[in-house]
Amino acid sequence: MEQWIANHARAVVDSVLYSVIGAAVLLGAFWIIEKILPFSLRKEIAEDQNVGLGIILGAFILGMSLIISAAIRG
Repeated sequence: MEQWIANHARAVVDSVLYSVIGAAVLLGAFWIIEKILPFSLRKEIAEDQNVGLGIILGAFILGMSLIISAAIRG
């Protein structure tokens, strides 16, 4: 068991580290988009029920996730 841990510890640490970095980059991109737009994303989606903006925001998150994944994968 100790040998397995020794062999796989580095991979687990790398995976956790890349996951944290990827999540931070995604949150940073979302924060930048929130600051750039002239309206409140939360108000438009939650209060005004703007479905179109929700779809665009979902596509943005998926696109950024794919870009981050490709950058991490190399």
